[in-house]
Amino acid sequence: MAKPENTDPAEWVDRYGDYLFRYAMLRLRDRAAAEDLVQETFLAALKDRGSFSGNSSESTWLVGILKHKIADHFRHQAREAPLEDEDLRDQPGSSPFDGSGHWTSGPTDWGGNPADLYREKKFLDQFTECLSRLSPNHANAFTLREIDGADTGEICKVLNVTETNLWVILHRARMQLRRCLETRWFGGKTGKEP
Repeated sequence: MAKPENTDPAEWVDRYGDYLFRYAMLRLRDRAAAEDLVQETFLAALKDRGSFSGNSSESTWLVGILKHKIADHFRHQAREAPLEDEDLRDQPGSSPFDGSGHWTSGPTDWGGNPADLYREKKFLDQFTECLSRLSPNHANAFTLREIDGADTGEICKVLNVTETNLWVILHRARMQLRRCLETRWFGGKTGKEP
């Protein structure tokens, strides 16, 4: 099988730069870090371009490199900023459930298809804003699990947490995101969260 023709690396930034930056921004929520990782992705691709087999598109190959760079970033972040005590304890009054496990007030009806909402730029802006309000450990765990589809073992390794701790972190991240989105998007309010 003949080796596929690759795009000239001089064209990569123009061709894939914006897409890779948006991909990184959604996951990192930090412009400077996203820019750095996209740049590192291009450098790594340039260095290893001979290893590109052509089994996927060039953009898929570059996204794969960027995914590894993002996971390394999360690993480094988890080592540098260990899990805070507040992440491990329940916060009083923060549960939407009563003593018997029933909703004290059910979730707001979000209406529509979540996948359609995710494609709306205004919603995505609010979602990104809500995600940026989470602690780094909560946001990184949620991003790895729900956006990147990483499995439990991989996330635990990246964040250096136990499986049980991961499930608690994910639960809290989802609850905080739900509250934020209900206030900022579905509740129709544009002000600050309660």
